[in-house]
Amino acid sequence: MPRDLSDVLHYFGPELAEPKGSRSSSAKDAGASSETSGQARASTRALHVVGVPIGERDVVRAAFTWNLAVEVARLGGRAIVIAPDDPAPSPLWPQAGTGPLGVELLPSLATDLPDLLAVAQQAASAKLRGGAEGGLVFVRIPPQWLDAPGKGSELLRWTLLFTSSRTPDLKGTLGMAKTIMGHHPQARVGITIHGAESRLEAETAFGRLARSARQNLGHDLTSYGLLVDDLQVYRAIVAQRPIGLAHPQSPAARALRDVAQLLLSDAEVNSVD
Repeated sequence: MPRDLSDVLHYFGPELAEPKGSRSSSAKDAGASSETSGQARASTRALHVVGVPIGERDVVRAAFTWNLAVEVARLGGRAIVIAPDDPAPSPLWPQAGTGPLGVELLPSLATDLPDLLAVAQQAASAKLRGGAEGGLVFVRIPPQWLDAPGKGSELLRWTLLFTSSRTPDLKGTLGMAKTIMGHHPQARVGITIHGAESRLEAETAFGRLARSARQNLGHDLTSYGLLVDDLQVYRAIVAQRPIGLAHPQSPAARALRDVAQLLLSDAEVNSVD
């Protein structure tokens, strides 16, 4: 069943946090909040692949993905971002190679989903052979590749979709979820809301998506919380410096860490790879 967004919305203000000791069992399963997660570490024992559909001009969602990878590293996991982009520097990403905290950005010349799947599997297995304790491999999927995944449909097994709370974006996200589930009926599709101005707006947006998916697609969606679109996000994009390192106490950084913790927790509990 969908996770309660209240698990990750306490950064809107202390008054929104539940009293100590009153968190639900789902919140306990999700892991530590942003106030205590600095002492957490990834407990997964493998590198799990997460497909993230991102358009070639979607700089903001690419920035979210890169910053999530950095937060995975801050939590003690290994993190890799794979992007099928041209060899020339892409406006979506920082410089290729090993970045802050050992996070790796690996450009790929893959031209379709099967090629991209092979690259992701090779990267994950290579890191495991190198003794990695666990973590995540984020793979940018060009949205147009979802229409004909071929043998690369396994890359859709676990996907993360970013969406704002606006109705057109929610409809587009539902359509993307339908395409993914059509090609991989056992797919685990996660949703992260961004751009919402309040807890109620975020909960309502996810609730609309979850009900539509259940009624029209026969599938549940997984909530991976909310990301704050504050000024620090855009400053980080310009500076190409992770929010969690430049402004670790900002609402954006705290929200990113919470989402990263939820992803790591689900990787362990669900053994998605």
